[in-house]
Amino acid sequence: MLFAAPPVTNSQIEAKVSALLGRMTLEEKVGQLVQYSSSEELTGPLLGKNPTLAELKAGRVGSLLNVVGAKATRNLQEIAVKESRLGVPLLFGLDVIHGFRTIFPINLGQAASWDLVAIEGSERIAATEASAAGIHWTFAPMVDIARDPRWGRIAEGAGEDPFLGSAIAKARVRGFQGNLDQPSNILACVKHFAAYGAAQAGRDYWTTEVPEITLRDVYLPPFKAAVDAGAVTLMSAFNDLNGIPCTANGFLMDQILRKEWGFKGFVVSDWGSIIEMVSHGNAADDREAAILSYRAGVDMDMEGRAYLKYLPDLIRKGVLKPERLDEAVKAILTAKARLGLFEDPYRYCDEAREKQAQLRPEHLDAARNLATKSCVLLKNEGALPLRAGQRIALVGPLSDARHDMLGSWEARGLPAETRTLKAALEQVAPGKVQFAEGCSIEGRQRDGFTKALEIAQEADVIVAALGESREHSGEGHTRSSLGLPGIQQELLEALHRTGKPVVLVLFSGRPLVLENVLPACEALLLGWLPGTMAGPALADLLTGVANPSGKLPVTFPRNVGQIPIFYAHKPSGRPQPEGVVREQYKSNYLDVANTPMFPFGFGLSYTRFAYKNAGLDAPEISMGGRVGISVSLVNQGDRDGEEVVQLYVRDRVGSVTRPVRELKGFQKVFLRKGEAKTLRFELSAADLAFSHADMSFKPEAGSFDVFLGGDSRAPKVGEFILRAN
Repeated sequence: MLFAAPPVTNSQIEAKVSALLGRMTLEEKVGQLVQYSSSEELTGPLLGKNPTLAELKAGRVGSLLNVVGAKATRNLQEIAVKESRLGVPLLFGLDVIHGFRTIFPINLGQAASWDLVAIEGSERIAATEASAAGIHWTFAPMVDIARDPRWGRIAEGAGEDPFLGSAIAKARVRGFQGNLDQPSNILACVKHFAAYGAAQAGRDYWTTEVPEITLRDVYLPPFKAAVDAGAVTLMSAFNDLNGIPCTANGFLMDQILRKEWGFKGFVVSDWGSIIEMVSHGNAADDREAAILSYRAGVDMDMEGRAYLKYLPDLIRKGVLKPERLDEAVKAILTAKARLGLFEDPYRYCDEAREKQAQLRPEHLDAARNLATKSCVLLKNEGALPLRAGQRIALVGPLSDARHDMLGSWEARGLPAETRTLKAALEQVAPGKVQFAEGCSIEGRQRDGFTKALEIAQEADVIVAALGESREHSGEGHTRSSLGLPGIQQELLEALHRTGKPVVLVLFSGRPLVLENVLPACEALLLGWLPGTMAGPALADLLTGVANPSGKLPVTFPRNVGQIPIFYAHKPSGRPQPEGVVREQYKSNYLDVANTPMFPFGFGLSYTRFAYKNAGLDAPEISMGGRVGISVSLVNQGDRDGEEVVQLYVRDRVGSVTRPVRELKGFQKVFLRKGEAKTLRFELSAADLAFSHADMSFKPEAGSFDVFLGGDSRAPKVGEFILRAN
């Protein structure tokens, strides 16, 4: 082994990394900047042959992705450590997005839980399982703010709001990395830097136009939060940003990330994004693309195969600075040292640990708990919870769809280990469930309608499991229409015409347009794509064993024409008067209301919560002061339940236009039936800061409105003045 003793302090790590750096040849240094993928499991187009053993032995590869398993990673690690000149260990990376073997709800669904402890715990479990299978590094969390549900990758993020997104980003980084002092910790990679979620028309890999003030106030805060939480790596985005591909955007990587934020880790390109700059039209060829990315601050080339080919010659000829190479290599070696790979290159390659770490009972319990918390009750006209003894007609192509429950990016999750709604309902209501698929997810065949309607006529209640498959969302899966795929809408309407109450369990990786769906059901439970424990979680909610507590992390539009629609929009000079259907020469549509179908933060419960005695403890504060906001929350229903109490603020007058309201705090509170609890929030002047016309970030004196309630339509509860000192 290269290092005889474990690195204990940062100074020891730095000294040993510097010593190693001094022994490396130019080719060995460049090799640390090279990442190849195994061809066995691809997450992008393979751009060339796999690395040869000769390249590994020559120290010309720093990292591999999509190599999984303690045995497989050990075999390759032994070649790198024992047969290369300096024995520098490899980094093994994998997209561990929402679980490794135990699959949790998709990330957008997890965000609907508003439960930071549960979200952090899910990543701790994912890291535990992945690390036992030889993985050092995950390409997560994805923290892109997304306000266009046509974009398939909205499923991977936390939704539309930078405050909620920042809180979740911190939780995910903590969950993956811990203190990087245990072999169950893995490196987080925050992606995609930056503004990838603003892709025009919701098309993946597409262009973006984001003003700097919006970039700083909306799209960058979750990245900053993740860096502050200790994220070791970031990934550049596929998109261009105001004309410069993010993979060569020095403003992002040098100015903001390193100079303004003080980031000391390393940046990896997205898959092939360096050479894709030729297609963008910003580079004439791969050689020029390598130059631009290197200068801008991309430290590692993921499956682009440009750095290894061109950097040695470019540095020798003086086209590129060798100091920049040393900085990149030092950051990569430091990450390897922090993982303990120089002390023990095989500490993540224990086959016995790999077997015992997967699908542990406590992992499955956590997955079930988070899936339960993630589901959002959008409508209920008394059909839920189901009553004991009811005859249930379970209809729909997603009732028993094991693979679809895992969503996109299922890592090592197996459909055979997934528990479906059909299996769970049959277990909790033995002899009371009849099942018919009705139709396929996307097909046009109506042959299955007959059986579905027959069992519906014999039932007391219909549970319809409809929505998107796992292939409808995720990377490369943009939709231009957001209704139910195929003929599922026809099936739903046919079921509703039976006169039996219809409970729709809706599966999706994004907000869907529900204008025609809502009239055809008495209750709607949004399940997202819930993961390995989908069935038990949904059955608990449908039968009332659990009480829905999820709240939307993203706005649901009435139709596609409203997109982008989000709660924190800027005010208009001609706003539509509240309560007026339409007034000419005001900002509105001819054919639809301005309001969404469901607002950000919305979600129903089986119990009723009341907000009482809300108020502020001061009418004004100084720049160094704080204002407290308190409210009494009362559970007035007959069931225990959880409520997400949300605090919003509006800056009435700003030197630049400010959103009509912004989320500034939230608390998820459990109350037993009849219980009351007083909650307190605090706001400081720093919480009210924003980017100004000169890009300075600071609070501004003025008047502020405060709103408190259960979603983004929360009523005003007070106001205060922020005084200039």
